[in-house]
Amino acid sequence: MTTLLLAFTLFAPFADTTQTLYAAKDIAALQHVCAAPATVEADLLCRYRLYPLTQHARYLDALPTDLENASARSLALLAGLWGYRTSRASFHLVPRYGMRAERLMNLARARAPRDPFVLLIDGQSLLFKPSIAGGDRRAALARFKQLSTIAAQQPGCGISPMEADLWTWYTLDRLGEPEAATMKARLLASSPPRLYREFLLSPP
Repeated sequence: MTTLLLAFTLFAPFADTTQTLYAAKDIAALQHVCAAPATVEADLLCRYRLYPLTQHARYLDALPTDLENASARSLALLAGLWGYRTSRASFHLVPRYGMRAERLMNLARARAPRDPFVLLIDGQSLLFKPSIAGGDRRAALARFKQLSTIAAQQPGCGISPMEADLWTWYTLDRLGEPEAATMKARLLASSPPRLYREFLLSPP
């Protein structure tokens, strides 16, 4: 594992490294890479990748409520983490946390609507929120399709084309679109990493 981690450190951007380990579901390696994040954005990215794999509440502890002069990516990541925290919150805290996540995402979209992480996390929010709270599966699909195009054109953006396509497929499936089955077969045939294969075979 040490040789692999050294290779990632030397030859891949940090965001791509975390994405690769996340997709491989290699929690130990990802925790090692994330042991001492160099920036606030790196810390947020690590939390965003580690929480879904571990469900450990510590990755949602001490979240800032705002970030001054932050990049759109940092704001989107923080919005995503507040979204995760909302899903764990007691009933009376859900509105407060949800509004906090929405405010951060609005700021992220205003600064860079085509940033890959803005598209990813905004799409996830639109997909999973109930319609009464602003959820919109069609709008989510549009975000993920745009993300797929950008991820294919911008290697090193921290989101692989496979990850973008996975979310496009999942949204098509939730919408009951017939093309979802064809897309699923194509993705499975492309030998996806462990996490993505599990997602395709047993979606949430």
